[in-house]
Amino acid sequence: MDEAVNLSRTGDLWIFRGRSTADRAIQALTNSPVNHVGMSLVVDDLPPLVWHAELGRSVPDMWTGQHQRGVQLHDLRQAVSVWVHRYGQRAWLRQLQPTATTEQIDAALRTVARLDGTPFPTTARLAARWFGGRLPLRPRGERRPDLETAYCAEVVALTYEAMGLLAPGRKVNWYDPGRFWSGDQLQLVGAELGGELAVDVDHPVDLVDTSDRPAPPQPALRMELP
Repeated sequence: MDEAVNLSRTGDLWIFRGRSTADRAIQALTNSPVNHVGMSLVVDDLPPLVWHAELGRSVPDMWTGQHQRGVQLHDLRQAVSVWVHRYGQRAWLRQLQPTATTEQIDAALRTVARLDGTPFPTTARLAARWFGGRLPLRPRGERRPDLETAYCAEVVALTYEAMGLLAPGRKVNWYDPGRFWSGDQLQLVGAELGGELAVDVDHPVDLVDTSDRPAPPQPALRMELP
């Protein structure tokens, strides 16, 4: 895992597939071979981070310093360890080429500031949104409403749009984790994603289980947004 984490750059994707009932349900509801996707965010001398949405709160959110559910910015190494060892997932890395520009990284950070803390949808709402995303495209010029809840693939899609990597126009709920799997051949603007690199995680990162009780606050990530 260390090699994969060190290789990660902003815009790279982390994709996960599990075998639990919940994982299979998400795969079935979204007609996807995988059940989770997140995006690397690597900024200056900070540790590599991953930007995603999940129900768990084992890892502190680096933007707020709190343990929370929903849309979160996590320490990449800790998050991957939790997803592999605690959640029983297989992990893959897809690298973005060319690497993200300074302007694209700034756009990703603005998206973090806007979406961090957005709740994760219920299973019923997730299914309804997936079906709704298969309806015709949004009319040109129609304003996209602010999300009350956000699914992992929607978070990545919104961030990619802000970075100029996805053309606007698609409904955000058209995206599911499988759209970011190589078999779907997602069309990016001025960039491409490499094939899946399997990530081997030998040893779990030690974390205190905070799923059922509040945890002391962690220092929040502080930076000036452009």
